[in-house]
Amino acid sequence: MFTSVLMIEKALTSADVEFVTTLHGDEEVSFHVLLQPRGDQADRLLRAIDDVAMGELDEAARERDVPEGDEAKEPGGQALEVSLTALHQAGCAAEGRLIEDHPLDALKGLVDEVKADEVIVLTDPHYVEEFFHRDWASRARHKVGVPVLKLFSYNKA
Repeated sequence: MFTSVLMIEKALTSADVEFVTTLHGDEEVSFHVLLQPRGDQADRLLRAIDDVAMGELDEAARERDVPEGDEAKEPGGQALEVSLTALHQAGCAAEGRLIEDHPLDALKGLVDEVKADEVIVLTDPHYVEEFFHRDWASRARHKVGVPVLKLFSYNKA
């Protein structure tokens, strides 16, 4: 069985589930999902810039209304449960947890714990971080010791 650590920032859509569950053809895959709840207010500006860069001005304006920090844990937990249920319905073994500490430390710890074969980072585009190679996938490649695949999540549910 192939073991993947799947790092996400929002609930998986049906298209996301189909995408990640078919990456390895007919080989059985077990997923260990890490969900990063929304960060603190410092991240809000970067997300708004990403929204503007993608032409989603309405989304940029709504950034101030989205829960962050401790307030984001409950919606994050719900998004994790939705994602695990979707992976189970697709016939995959899956378990998950919210990231409570530094994301890269949590990722490295889980990769070592489950002896993962790969890491999949599935996120929305983050142009500022990607330009400076400060996005999670770029940073994880130097830390986790297994291949890291960066995928963009499907935006429509």
